Amino acid sequence: MKEMKKLPHSAALSAQTNTPKQVLTVFDAIVMIVGIVVGAGIFRTPPIVANSTGTWEMFLFVWVLGGAISLIGAMCYAELSTAFPSAGGEYHFLYRAFGRHFAFLFAWARMSIIQTGSIALLAFIVGDYMSEFYRLSGYSSSVYAIVVVIGLTITNIIGVHVGTGTQKLLVGLQFSGLIVLIIAGLFFAPADREFAAQTLATDVDFSMAIGTSLIMVLLTFGGWNEAGYISSEMRGGSKKMATVMIAGILIITAIYLLINFAYLNVLGIDGIARSEAVGVDMMRTAIGERGAVFIGLLVMLAALTSTNATIFTGARTNYAFGKDFSLLSFMNVWKTGRSTPVNALLTQGAIATTLIVVGSFARSGFEAMVNFTAPIFWFFILCTGLALFVLRIREPNALRPFKVPLYPVLPAIFCLASAYLLYSSLLFAGMGTWLGIGVLLLGMVFFFFTRKNNRSKLDHRT
Repeated sequence: MKEMKKLPHSAALSAQTNTPKQVLTVFDAIVMIVGIVVGAGIFRTPPIVANSTGTWEMFLFVWVLGGAISLIGAMCYAELSTAFPSAGGEYHFLYRAFGRHFAFLFAWARMSIIQTGSIALLAFIVGDYMSEFYRLSGYSSSVYAIVVVIGLTITNIIGVHVGTGTQKLLVGLQFSGLIVLIIAGLFFAPADREFAAQTLATDVDFSMAIGTSLIMVLLTFGGWNEAGYISSEMRGGSKKMATVMIAGILIITAIYLLINFAYLNVLGIDGIARSEAVGVDMMRTAIGERGAVFIGLLVMLAALTSTNATIFTGARTNYAFGKDFSLLSFMNVWKTGRSTPVNALLTQGAIATTLIVVGSFARSGFEAMVNFTAPIFWFFILCTGLALFVLRIREPNALRPFKVPLYPVLPAIFCLASAYLLYSSLLFAGMGTWLGIGVLLLGMVFFFFTRKNNRSKLDHRT
């Protein structure tokens, strides 16, 4: 009984009426995760990776390596999600492993930096491309981004079936576009193009090439961890999460490899490296100017898909956050009929909109949001990997429907990769990074003032 007092209130969700229902199928969850990950990144990062690697063999190898690391991470999260299912996801895992102080800091970071910053940067991508079609004003991109956040937040408030239905529609359209892109790249390449024979003229240091390019590749794979937030809503229980996460990563890796094969087939490694808009250049070369318009629409669609999925999963942490801290209890509202955390969605939407307004004054709203979120994101991803080790030791008898194979080797590899990405994001820190760290520190101050109010609530749980 004493041990149970240490657990977050979200651990007792199933015993309450104001709780998530098991309404999501395996297909729903896979669509959600693939929709989050396969976004605009695959149209932005390949030129950076090509410049770093120099050969087509190394270029493709790094994408395979990124998929392998992501798969290891997915297996780590699958173990945690199946053993400790909760709408709080990482928040719940960190609470059990490191206590309420650290869990509060994560939930604060996710609410104010990680998830809301990701929503804002994805919305900026939509705004940037929409402004190319029709510019509204000097802040056109920001206006479009705000409209996207408000519109998709309302969509998810209406209900879980509307939110997931919208996601299925967006992913279906996005995949149709990606299939067209892949077919164009593989079958409409210039007759004289042979990417296998091409390399860049510059000498490439192997260790530096792997390090620099892997940063970009893993950023492009980012988002698979969101599956942890829907584990308590899965039909058939959380044991399905291992299937969702592993299948999701394998599908994503296959998609990325096919797209990069298409890029190579049309542009070659040198053409990819020189390109500032690799998808546009590939489609223009393969099928003409109409291909450039097609890619613009596809990038917008990919960003919309990721934004909707990020809004869907992000509110789940805020809901669990409100369960455990009385001053934030207004987010502890789960509309059973709609199966959605309404107040958490509204809070998330308001913060994301504020970040868009702040980002409007930066040279690039997208880059500002990347700098704002990256170091904090990788810090907590690393801590979640470490939580797996802690919970294996602290709760050895917990039922684990899925266990990471080759433990502790694979989880250690994942933690090392996360630590490297944290180091790299701090190494190239901009003003946005320091703003993110400042907001995180503000959360520590906020916790100090809320601690007294929460002690009575947390210490009398059963």
